[in-house]
Amino acid sequence: MSDEKDDLPIEDRIEDIEKAEAEALAEAKAADAQSEEASEPTPEDAIRALQAELDETRDQMMRLAADAQNTRRRAEKDVRDARAYAISAFAGDVLGVADNLSRALEVAQSENLEGPAKTLVDGVALTEKSLLSALERHGVKKIDPEPGDAFDPNRHQATAQIPSEHPNGKVASLFAPGYVIGERTLRAAMVAVSAGAPANAEPANDGEKPEPGAGLDVKA
Repeated sequence: MSDEKDDLPIEDRIEDIEKAEAEALAEAKAADAQSEEASEPTPEDAIRALQAELDETRDQMMRLAADAQNTRRRAEKDVRDARAYAISAFAGDVLGVADNLSRALEVAQSENLEGPAKTLVDGVALTEKSLLSALERHGVKKIDPEPGDAFDPNRHQATAQIPSEHPNGKVASLFAPGYVIGERTLRAAMVAVSAGAPANAEPANDGEKPEPGAGLDVKA
């Protein structure tokens, strides 16, 4: 039957050709529709994609917030440091004046002065006190360790190690006071560190004289 139709003229087969073309076009459209339906994401897929995007956005916002907070903290610290340490160079120069006043007072107060001389010394002492108070108002504090205090390598500079009555490693004596500004050491205190009691030190006997013959060896 098909062979018979093939023998017909083209004019007589137009209807069959158009029908075949329509069927092929319909099959192609159906195939495309099935392909689109297969590639279209499901609601679950869309929810998972949105959740992942939301998590990524949240992480980015948290990182940005943390960076902004760190930047603000660094800026605040820089401002505090600038305020606290702006006078470091000036304070270092003024320390020389404070040292000279202190030395002058030590020498003058060791003398038994009276009258105008004593008044002058008292004025110098008041000047030194005022100077130290002014420095302290601007964050500069004096380091004045006492003998027997613990040695702090961040605040003290050991210039010698000497025998003393204090335990080994403690401050034995002070040569020159130090100063700090804020949390920084402007100048370390110069101290002598104790090496412990002298090797030939004798135990104290409360001022009593030893009895005659007390140091003799009476053993046979």
